[in-house]
Amino acid sequence: MELTSVFQPGLFDGQVALITGGATGIGFGIAELLGTLGAHVVLASRKQEHLDSAAASLEKNGAGVTTAVVDVRDADRVKSMIEEVKAKTGRIDLLVNNAAGNFYAPSASLTPNAWKAVIEIDLNGTFFCSQAVFPVMKEQGGGRIVSISMTLHYRGWPLMAHATAAKAGIDALTRTLALEWARHGIRVNAVAPGPIPTEGVRKAFAPPGGSGVADVFAVERALEDYAKKSIPLRRWGTAADIANAVAFLASPAADWVTGSIFVVDGGEWLARGQGMG
Repeated sequence: MELTSVFQPGLFDGQVALITGGATGIGFGIAELLGTLGAHVVLASRKQEHLDSAAASLEKNGAGVTTAVVDVRDADRVKSMIEEVKAKTGRIDLLVNNAAGNFYAPSASLTPNAWKAVIEIDLNGTFFCSQAVFPVMKEQGGGRIVSISMTLHYRGWPLMAHATAAKAGIDALTRTLALEWARHGIRVNAVAPGPIPTEGVRKAFAPPGGSGVADVFAVERALEDYAKKSIPLRRWGTAADIANAVAFLASPAADWVTGSIFVVDGGEWLARGQGMG
């Protein structure tokens, strides 16, 4: 991610930001930006090798980094992880609930385990982490929680019943916790990313049975064509777009913002079915 920023240098000096799923993808992009703005970044992930690589990269850019191995589906482990982070860093100013698991599957043949896997990571994990960090933030006089939702459940999305249900739950949870915890100075918001070309998206645009350099260019052309036809701002999103939204919600500029779901998608979900061309 490009490390230039519109935010004031040192914006998060002395603060601790915990990002679940922070070692890869959007989570790493969020960690990267927060680290450049002075936050001590805590990366939480299930895989130590991902944590090691991400931490090394962030430290090269001067960020302070702590890592934690955790499966957000395990409420007891989440609680102990939060306690360990508090013991090491002294505080937790920002929790970013980013850990997620998604895959395409027909609803009629979706197995109970497949359903549970996504619900438990996305929705249960968001609740377990938020619940566990609550006493820390309450004791220190406040904090911010930002959960990563998505836009697919605003209109329905075939083959993603599990993910749309989980993310709709995250939106509802965000609003409920915002009301319950406002009196403790805890602001709870969410960011709903639109289409960002992850590895899975690129595979979906790949020619059937294709391989090699020519097919890489074919994928890029297909992605560009989709953006021009389906995204009003005519480009795909990036991790930096989501990171900037998180940084805003975590900053003093959003001190009177809580219970909000920030859609960051170039207008894509609004344009669905409108015949853009």
